[in-house]
Amino acid sequence: MLASLQVANEGLPLPQPDASGDELFRLGLLYSTGQGGAPLDYVSAHMLFNLAAMRGSVEAKIYRKELSEEMASEDVAEAQRQAREWLARG
Repeated sequence: MLASLQVANEGLPLPQPDASGDELFRLGLLYSTGQGGAPLDYVSAHMLFNLAAMRGSVEAKIYRKELSEEMASEDVAEAQRQAREWLARG
């Protein structure tokens, strides 16, 4: 799927095309905190929160906004690009 998630992801499941907003949100939480075996990766976390928000997760919208305030604008742009790529592959 996404190169950054595949490279960073050692043992964590990648989101499937039919993943729910809640599933994407939970995976985003792992990347945003570096817990559950996930590396701390704000770009991947933002991408997952973005996808979760698109699938109806209100919490993801809040976390995405807070996270984007901590990120460089080019990293936010990369996260958005990766979300579009993931959707196109779905």
